[in-house]
Amino acid sequence: MIFGTGILKGLFVTLKNFVTSYFRKPDNGGIFTVQYPEERDKAIEAFRNFPFLAYDGTPDKVRCVACGICERECPPKCIHIVMEIDPLGKPARRPSVFEIDHGLCMNCGMCEDVCPFDSIYMDHAFEVTAADRGKELVRPKEALLKSNDYFLKIRPGTATLVDQKRRAAEEKKKLSRAATLPPQGPVS
Repeated sequence: MIFGTGILKGLFVTLKNFVTSYFRKPDNGGIFTVQYPEERDKAIEAFRNFPFLAYDGTPDKVRCVACGICERECPPKCIHIVMEIDPLGKPARRPSVFEIDHGLCMNCGMCEDVCPFDSIYMDHAFEVTAADRGKELVRPKEALLKSNDYFLKIRPGTATLVDQKRRAAEEKKKLSRAATLPPQGPVS
């Protein structure tokens, strides 16, 4: 056995991969360069960056019920939620304040994972800048709201599954309401 054959084999594999990468297409492991910002690399569906709030139809129909689970589970504590109170003093089950500090957010996706109401998802937008990190990177609810159509556009597979799950839950709720109503018979 010759001393150093393992090192030579490893270096040969590295050299082979280095040379063949010049002759492969970029999709097949070859070298590629994206001329950013004129060209953009194709974003994969599972790409995640800063969170956004999904709404159905109009922005006043936000899915978030201000439960605060994402706020509690966020590792850097960059989410701040205040539940709206109706004129009678009862919780309105929607956020009056929903802020995310993009200067603190570490793009972990934990908020998306723990949300039981399918309201917060990770966006594909990554060009988030501000002159003043302390104030301008804190995004209010209005800046975070994006429609379900946008969600379908950036993550079609996930959005389709979420929509199917929400429709099935709505149907189940309608059936349970119909079952609890007393039968409507002819009045004598």
